[in-house]
Amino acid sequence: MERDAKVYVAGHRGLVGSALVRALRGEGFSNLLLRTRQELDLCRQEAVERFFREERPDYVFLAAAKVGGIGANSACGGDFILQNLLIQTHVLDCARSFGTRKLLFLGSSCIYPKFAPQPIREESFLDGKLEPTNEPYAVAKIAGVVAARALARQYGCPMVSVMPTNLYGPGDNFDLETSHVLPALIRRFHEAAEVQAPSVTLWGTGTPRREFLHVDDLARACLLVMERYEGEGILNVGTGEDLPIRDLAELVARETGYGGRILWDPYRPDGTPRKVLDVERMKALGWEPRIGLEEGVRETVRWYRESLRG
Repeated sequence: MERDAKVYVAGHRGLVGSALVRALRGEGFSNLLLRTRQELDLCRQEAVERFFREERPDYVFLAAAKVGGIGANSACGGDFILQNLLIQTHVLDCARSFGTRKLLFLGSSCIYPKFAPQPIREESFLDGKLEPTNEPYAVAKIAGVVAARALARQYGCPMVSVMPTNLYGPGDNFDLETSHVLPALIRRFHEAAEVQAPSVTLWGTGTPRREFLHVDDLARACLLVMERYEGEGILNVGTGEDLPIRDLAELVARETGYGGRILWDPYRPDGTPRKVLDVERMKALGWEPRIGLEEGVRETVRWYRESLRG
């Protein structure tokens, strides 16, 4: 990738998109194409076509998506599948039509079957039933992966797909109605510490195991894939290590200074019992994560508290 090439980061204000912008600027890329949702609505085909016709981006990182945790997926499944299908379809089609040299599609580890063998290898794609609580979002992401692969085969336009594990870091969504588990825990325990609440009750049993990757490590992986990977297969991006949600909650409580009791509500959904990715393909490209979970959570807590102070 030439450092003066036109690089479009779709979704540059989100968790992943903002990390990609940081990584690209850090590597000397000077011609980034960035548009807010108000400036470019990716759900509107004519707006996306006009943008691609006028700007002709050389490279595209498709990080724009409607995302959320178990609660948001359960309550707004229709929005999750339709909006993501629209975004993906418009950007993929225009990248193919207007001469984009390469596109990287950001998928999600939720594309894999609920009971896939652990750690999950890329070969488990389309090999079983999905986790019901996020099925609409997962189906949309599956469609994006298949579409990117099919367009690359039919038209010869390079499109690659990466499947990140659970992400966290600066710029995350801390809204309790729509956030993922780690930012939700940070907010819950921060607020409980502020008022010295005697206890905090969390969803589920705390026994499901999850893997967490700092978003800056993902951004480095995406740049590496864009520059070095020419295959059509998907690539997992994660740490290859997981822990119980109960342990994660205790880590977040420590980093936020919360000393009360942690209670669990087993009548709330747990989701997939375990999800950890096999990341040998990415390691073969020369990538490994650099930011440990404890360090990353500490940094994210600090960022969250600074953001509250404005």
